[in-house]
Amino acid sequence: MKKNQDTSALTFGEFFRRKRINLGFTLRSFCERYSYDPGNISRMERNILSPSIDSEKLAGYATALKIPRDSEEWTTFFDLAHAAKGRIPEDIQNNPKLLSVLPLFFRTARGEKLSKDKIKQLVAQLNT
Repeated sequence: MKKNQDTSALTFGEFFRRKRINLGFTLRSFCERYSYDPGNISRMERNILSPSIDSEKLAGYATALKIPRDSEEWTTFFDLAHAAKGRIPEDIQNNPKLLSVLPLFFRTARGEKLSKDKIKQLVAQLNT
């Protein structure tokens, strides 16, 4: 993916497909090169099949897609996979500070307004 390309509205499948195409691979050539099943990759790219959230499996895909380890793009790739499964990423699950603010985030995502006091509380929790 080109630098500064917005990936915020992409699904995991769309992100995967764009990365593969930007590398110059057809679906078949990508799958042959990395020994993946083309039917499964196709279904995953079309969001018919949810991706695995197994860290090793995702790391294999990310490596094949030339996503630099520990980069923002790597994190986005893993976050999109977890979102596709309806799961919270492990790094957030293992961070009590982030877990404590999830209810506020969920309310905000649903369009519920937060009071100024709640916003201040959220900022304070994130900054401690």
